[in-house]
Amino acid sequence: MEFLTDEKLVIVGAAGMIGSNMAQTAAMMHLTPNICLFDTYAPGLEGVAEELRHCGFSGINFTYTSDVAEAFKDARYIVSSGGAARKAGMTREDLLRGNSEIAEQLGKDIRTYCPDVRHVVVVFNPADITGLVTLIYSGLKPSQLSTLAALDSTRLRSELSRYFHIPADEISNARTYGGHGEQMAVFASTTTVAGQPLSQIIGTQALPEKEWEEMKQRVIQGGKHIIELRGRSSFQSPAYLSIEMVAAAMGGKPFQWPVGTYVNNGTYNHIMMAMETTLDKNGVEMHPVNGTPEERKELDQSYHHLCKLRDEVISLGIIPPISEWSTINPNLK
Repeated sequence: MEFLTDEKLVIVGAAGMIGSNMAQTAAMMHLTPNICLFDTYAPGLEGVAEELRHCGFSGINFTYTSDVAEAFKDARYIVSSGGAARKAGMTREDLLRGNSEIAEQLGKDIRTYCPDVRHVVVVFNPADITGLVTLIYSGLKPSQLSTLAALDSTRLRSELSRYFHIPADEISNARTYGGHGEQMAVFASTTTVAGQPLSQIIGTQALPEKEWEEMKQRVIQGGKHIIELRGRSSFQSPAYLSIEMVAAAMGGKPFQWPVGTYVNNGTYNHIMMAMETTLDKNGVEMHPVNGTPEERKELDQSYHHLCKLRDEVISLGIIPPISEWSTINPNLK
């Protein structure tokens, strides 16, 4: 049985629906035989471990623990869905305080127990902020930590596929950038539909402007719609995409979607947000985002929204003022 690596992968929040699906996906993708499940809810964690063993996977050693020191010891890859779940009627931002505090502890635990970790993927919402908080307290380089942002782009591809009645594979480079939430920037200029630029289709009989605006809203509200349909937040799609991210960091095929990354480029500063990126064995590398003036305006608005959330977390005392970040993490100069 071939695996991408034999190094330790830790699934944080493994007793939950996202975490348990991440563990199963990692096993099915043959990422590593060394998978450790961590959650503070011990009975549920044991149940997940038992079920995974009942799957009959070959060559995989599932371990589990509610002791963070044991879980993180010698960890080389971590993916965390270990925050509070989003419930009906809640926005991602409603989770801000509680999950930011969880992210603070996650960062401190990484620094204490596995400072040699290679890559960390943060999934729990609001991921742009929880990822930023984790990065500050972990001491990691920005290239070593990414957040799940691909769901918005995959939802855009799904909407276009359904609207045009064509396979999703005929939709190329569907992209959203900025925040993973209601303030995301949905780009048309990057996308092609069956080889034709989407921007040339919008406003024609094939896709009237009104239909496009309605589609953008469905993309923006995609997570809310899943809650309405299923009575709970998404778990299959974030689990799969986050493990694809880990696989890329382990040296598998590069991740094809945008990820949330730390941005400090003079235009967007001291923030975690979805950008055009490459995620591979070298970590995250950011690329320029081009777009129409209107798209850039939407991205600017998304950035300013994230800055307000970041500043709120600062005002709560969870992270210090930006000028002091480098005293905690010298990689954030």
